[in-house]
Amino acid sequence: MAESASLFPLAVFLGMNVETTGVGTGRATITIDQRHHNPNAVAHGGVLFTMIDTSMGAATMSVLDAGHYCSTIEIQVRYLRPVPDGDLTVETQVIKPGRRIVHLESRATDGTGRLVATATGSYAVLPIPSA
Repeated sequence: MAESASLFPLAVFLGMNVETTGVGTGRATITIDQRHHNPNAVAHGGVLFTMIDTSMGAATMSVLDAGHYCSTIEIQVRYLRPVPDGDLTVETQVIKPGRRIVHLESRATDGTGRLVATATGSYAVLPIPSA
């Protein structure tokens, strides 16, 4: 994925880095601090969801032919433990790269390597409209 993938406004706002780590894989990283907290002083679930969605998008784009883009169909997240301040990483892998739908799995880990969330998702493959 192009370096500019981390430069879209929401990624910049959250301080999230996004990359394609190979064909069919993606990664999102962030350092959790108080701007990411919910009222209980741990990472808001929406931050994790956003990281998962973005990492899945990067992984999906890495398997698409030129002239196509993707759009989220659905994501199911299982939050396993609260995320305190520190590093958070989401690693995503394409499970089935279909012509019309791509299926993925993600794992979120904290800075000590503990699993904090897992997710599955599906993305639509769409042609870029002609001008």
